[in-house]
Amino acid sequence: MYEIKIIRFFSAAHFLQDYNGKCEALHGHNWKVEVMVRRADLGEGNMAFDFSRLKQLTDAVLDTLDHKNLNDLPYFRDQNPSSEVIARYIFESLEKRLGDAPVTVTRVNAWESRDSCAGYMK
Repeated sequence: MYEIKIIRFFSAAHFLQDYNGKCEALHGHNWKVEVMVRRADLGEGNMAFDFSRLKQLTDAVLDTLDHKNLNDLPYFRDQNPSSEVIARYIFESLEKRLGDAPVTVTRVNAWESRDSCAGYMK
């Protein structure tokens, strides 16, 4: 099994309802996102998947979040846009964009600071 990983970035604001702490107020992060995909065999050029294509697809997902108040987006209206939920959103959105590509998303990590992240995997 082969796995490749890319790292991308976006900036966004959010707040956590019913949190009872500083994060209950509107605040922002410069998010770091790690995306891992896997494939059992190598494809054209002895690559699992083209890094450039994976970055392009991931950037398209992140563009839906970048410089937004995440609480205003439909996906997050009924749930807190926590790092965990943001990681799941990116994972599911990227899965859809990959369609019938020969790779499978294995994990997405959403870093809200240099020492705190949450991941989603299936």
